[in-house]
Amino acid sequence: MSALRRFSLPLIAAFFALYVIWGSTYLVIRIGVEYWPPLMLGGVRFVIAGTLMYAFLRWRGAPAPTWAQWKAAGIIGILLLSFGNGAVTLAEHSGVASGVAALAVATVPLFTLLCGYFWGARNTRLEWAGVAMGIIGIAMLNMGSNLQSSPLGAALLIFAAASWAFGSVWSKHLPLPQGAMASAVEMLVGGVVLLIGSAASGEHLQAMPPLEGWLALAYLIFFGSIIAFNAYMYLLKNVRPAAATSYAYVNPAVAVLLGIVFVGETIGIEEALAMLVIIGAVVLIGLPQWRRPRQLPVVSEPAAIATEQRGN
Repeated sequence: MSALRRFSLPLIAAFFALYVIWGSTYLVIRIGVEYWPPLMLGGVRFVIAGTLMYAFLRWRGAPAPTWAQWKAAGIIGILLLSFGNGAVTLAEHSGVASGVAALAVATVPLFTLLCGYFWGARNTRLEWAGVAMGIIGIAMLNMGSNLQSSPLGAALLIFAAASWAFGSVWSKHLPLPQGAMASAVEMLVGGVVLLIGSAASGEHLQAMPPLEGWLALAYLIFFGSIIAFNAYMYLLKNVRPAAATSYAYVNPAVAVLLGIVFVGETIGIEEALAMLVIIGAVVLIGLPQWRRPRQLPVVSEPAAIATEQRGN
């Protein structure tokens, strides 16, 4: 039964959503920013997705968040979505290839380790080796023609990864709403902040987007924000953490392949080598998660009593 459960259809579907759908969002963002202003695209995406999730959860009987939970989730939503995802959208709007953007964001586990250190986490030598390897990969990535031609895009992607990591670590120390309600509130607040930024920066639609632009927005709302997130939550409950977070080194490969096939993106030898180094670094960081803790043998109560009597 355990083997059947391990390869059950829901698990396969969840991994497909995590690897392919999340990996494809970088390409869809690249398409979407051709028709939508970047901050407006992110804001509309998260406000609609957050509203739908919030309404559905309340309809299912989930309690409304308290004011303290709204504030905590709002802070995380700003860090992860307004700053993190918003910066990725701006970077792709500036001309960064979707595959390169996904590769840069794959450095989130590196920044997560560094941020966790300031909250008292102590990393293993293997994890520190992964951090060092990842820094080398970032340097190699910035030597590539894609990011050299867009210094602003490079800075935005590093900022996005650092902001996402900082928000992820900080979220463990804040009173967030339970379950998926936390994500719903984060999307609502993060989306509103993106829309405020869009208005403040003077963004506006030059013309009504064509069908392709609306399809890109719908894909990001339903597949990228709702379906993929719920798949991630499902995997966190049913597989080891290292398996659930393995998207960090699968998404870049998916994004690169989709970008090459569908929009003719290209990556140079520097980016290709950087991909291998960064993915290797993320694997190193994830290895300690796969180690099962040593389990002490369980001694039954009668056996324990007999042992005690022999000792006496």
